[in-house]
Amino acid sequence: MTPAVSFQRVSRHFGSMRAVDDVTLDIAPGEFFAMLGPSGSGKTTCLRLIAGFEQPTYGHIEIFGETAEGLPPYRRNVNTVFQDYALFPHMTVGENVAYGLMIKGMARADREVKAAAALAMVKLEGFGDRRPSQLSGGQRQRVALARALVNEPKVLLLDEPLGALDLKLREQMQEELKALQKQLGITFVFVTHDQGEALSMADRVAIFNAGRILQAGSPTDVYERPQSRFVADFVGSSNIMAPEFSAAHGGPGVWISLRPEKISVLKASDKPPVGHGSAEGLVAATHYQGSVTRIVINSGGARLTAAIPAGTSRFHEGDIVRFVWSKDSIVAMEHGE
Repeated sequence: MTPAVSFQRVSRHFGSMRAVDDVTLDIAPGEFFAMLGPSGSGKTTCLRLIAGFEQPTYGHIEIFGETAEGLPPYRRNVNTVFQDYALFPHMTVGENVAYGLMIKGMARADREVKAAAALAMVKLEGFGDRRPSQLSGGQRQRVALARALVNEPKVLLLDEPLGALDLKLREQMQEELKALQKQLGITFVFVTHDQGEALSMADRVAIFNAGRILQAGSPTDVYERPQSRFVADFVGSSNIMAPEFSAAHGGPGVWISLRPEKISVLKASDKPPVGHGSAEGLVAATHYQGSVTRIVINSGGARLTAAIPAGTSRFHEGDIVRFVWSKDSIVAMEHGE
């Protein structure tokens, strides 16, 4: 199967800065693919390379088997939804959505029909005569999405489009975006620094840092089986333990990742279940966080965090406890960095 997007050893340099550094990547047709990483990690530059706003310094890019480097944005069958929406304030919502069709020379009556259908797709029927200033942030985000989709792109690029929304609306839009992508069946490439967004929506996630992809896989893969300390720490939260700690407690003697929710906290006198590792420690702090309570434990120079269901903790700062984990929950990481 021809990939929707293919990067073959792609680099993008700005002077001495390597914004993208030797990236090889295939994105499948119909896939919801997330590029996740901190600011400056290279994910947005990769999106701009797909869109045609940047050209690679080295390497080769294909979109559905066609060479992309050198092609201007308007000759690529892709569209981009930006975080700031980039709507024209002097145009109506309908005119904003139909703008790309007007540039292509489509007759007014035809583009009005297509714009209305695109607005209906994003649940904005009847909003065509309003101005962007009359809409909420979530509604403007939907207009920007409709404007991109009305052109029927093969690949839709989304550059942190939910970043300006409040938490409740952001969660709602995550569900709607995923449902819309399934309905349309087109390739979505979604850039974000929010690991919750990436894990909840994407079929696959690529973790970026310093211009490189450190790991790519399903959300379950990158969360449950991080291959490096960076991925373990960036995707969710994790206890990253040194080889000395691992070896002292029956582990493989390499850097390991142990997620807080995989740890149980018992009385110091309790024995761990069969097949579990354990150690004693001092409760340094407890933090109530609604659905869970986080317990910070100091043990032999190591500092760990356990996440247990709220309301079940019997321990307080200064208590000596036994923290316990299934040996199957320890992830030995291939890379120490």
